[in-house]
Amino acid sequence: MKKKLSFVNIVFFVVFGVLTGVLWAYLCPIPLIPGAVHFRTFAFIPVAIGYLFGPVTGFFSGYIGTVVWALLSGNFIPLHSPLTDGITVGLSAALPALIHLQAGKKDVLGLIEKGKGKFIGVSLFWSILFGVLMILTTSISLSYFTGLGYVYCILWIGIADVVPITLTPFVILLLAKRMKNIRNIVPYI
Repeated sequence: MKKKLSFVNIVFFVVFGVLTGVLWAYLCPIPLIPGAVHFRTFAFIPVAIGYLFGPVTGFFSGYIGTVVWALLSGNFIPLHSPLTDGITVGLSAALPALIHLQAGKKDVLGLIEKGKGKFIGVSLFWSILFGVLMILTTSISLSYFTGLGYVYCILWIGIADVVPITLTPFVILLLAKRMKNIRNIVPYI
């Protein structure tokens, strides 16, 4: 059965993206690099959305969330925020679910039921790996557009994002069964 993009998907891309951006802007008050980076307490949200509702939904949650956060918090850096930061955050949300769930061939609930420990380990591995790759790529752009040192950017973005991303498998375990009815409404894509 081929999955296709629908209007409902687009609505949820926007809803999840705005939710992510608003949570990042208003419930993450600790600036690490003022005007550029803050501690994203909810950095796990787009990755968890990718696992629960599909990698494409996770990508747009991360992308739209990044742009909304940057605009609301006053940290919007032209070219960096909509291009590098948005795309890399979106990819770091989409790729763990895409690889771990084998492009939708496996269901997250099925993987959890087979073994929570294995699910935690594998999802943690993919989430952190793509989080680190996002940090390395985003730091290049941030250092170029702001004049900050590359290693300085890696350090502070790493603290801002990797620590909360480690919560991803535990949030998925907590939400997977509770979100089952919503997952029936939101087409997995």
